[in-house]
Amino acid sequence: MTAADKYTVPESVKDFMQHIRSLCGETHADWAQTFDMTFTDTLTTTVRRENDGSTFLLTGDIPAMWLRDSTAQMRPYLPIAKNDPELAELIGGLSRRQSFYITIDPYANAFNETPSGASWDKGDKTDRTSPWLWERKYELDSLCYPVQLAWLLYRNTGYTAHFNDDFVKAAGLILDVFSLEQYHEQSPYFFIRDTTLPTNTLSHDGRGTPVAATGMTWSGFRPSDDSCTYHYLVPANMFVCVILGYMVRLFDGRDPKLPKALNRPDIVKRAKALQGAINEGIRAHGITENRDGETVYAYETDGLGNATLMDDANIPNLLAAPYLGFCATDDPTYLATRRTLLSDENPYYYSGRYAAGIGSSHTDPGRVWPIALSVQGLTCDDKAEKEHLLDTLAATTDGTHLMHEGFDVNDPSKYTRPWFSWANMMFCELTMNYFDINVLR
Repeated sequence: MTAADKYTVPESVKDFMQHIRSLCGETHADWAQTFDMTFTDTLTTTVRRENDGSTFLLTGDIPAMWLRDSTAQMRPYLPIAKNDPELAELIGGLSRRQSFYITIDPYANAFNETPSGASWDKGDKTDRTSPWLWERKYELDSLCYPVQLAWLLYRNTGYTAHFNDDFVKAAGLILDVFSLEQYHEQSPYFFIRDTTLPTNTLSHDGRGTPVAATGMTWSGFRPSDDSCTYHYLVPANMFVCVILGYMVRLFDGRDPKLPKALNRPDIVKRAKALQGAINEGIRAHGITENRDGETVYAYETDGLGNATLMDDANIPNLLAAPYLGFCATDDPTYLATRRTLLSDENPYYYSGRYAAGIGSSHTDPGRVWPIALSVQGLTCDDKAEKEHLLDTLAATTDGTHLMHEGFDVNDPSKYTRPWFSWANMMFCELTMNYFDINVLR
């Protein structure tokens, strides 16, 4: 795989941006200006079309592709791709590359564009299997997002060319890892980094803190790339349940529009069994109480009686459960959890002069993440709340009209990551959602 030219913005995207500008009008001209910048930024700065027809996506200011980020970066283009075969092929090329990467190493979270041997930290102690790997932090969601993209691309456009041999092989590897990591003591995975930050490595000789079997599947790291405190990451297990449902629909042979090679009763049987066990594990072990005695979801648990009551800005998080498709926005347990997370009971909830919302252990205290503000809007049914959040996002870019990783709630000029494509596209998706333009699940 060798790199080809950068991608240019197609006419269909330009027409769609004009449509959004018209919908915004003078009332929301600041939204339109920010949408123009963010919606084009991903295509013009992060996309690499490869000579083999696959697509590589930079996450932004880091020269690597994350399985998680790359899916989120492409998701808002899906409604346009329905009527633009070239754009559908671009996204299909991304899906094919994701499957290829998983076949190399299903425990890796980020990859190089070429087998260059480049990495975040060459001193990491782990079973590094390939020069394609940028980083090998095992994050459960990294195996969920590619399945989500594969399904959503088909669901929204009818495109099927990404359902190749690598996709079938990757699906089997995903199920293998999910199953093995239900009993982490049997897993070969370990990760040690020589660092002063304990969140950048795993304790207990790289194995992580102890867990008991719960039915849920283990994760070394959160989607923030920080290590888990307790290694059953509940929102990631929620995401697993959703994508296992996608696997069943893709591999059960009932859809005549799908390739016959996807008729795999063995995969369906395994996916259903895993889905049932993980769902049961969430219900039995992923629940706790808030300070008012309400039943809410825990963020992490270990099956040994420990749990964290918190949320992190990075998706999958608990706030995003309806966005992922795990539950409805009016689910009582979700609503109680949401109220708790959007309060000072969540240690990563910050409120200040310019914004209030969820931040992350990955950044300094007092910094809200635009990703979290966007998902807050995408998981509410109140149009006024969505409008307030879009106003906040457009007003806190420090004049760049681009989203950042996190910004100070009392001084938006203090922010991290000026080039962060995932955050840009989350703003775009919330803007589209406000005008009832949504990705079909």
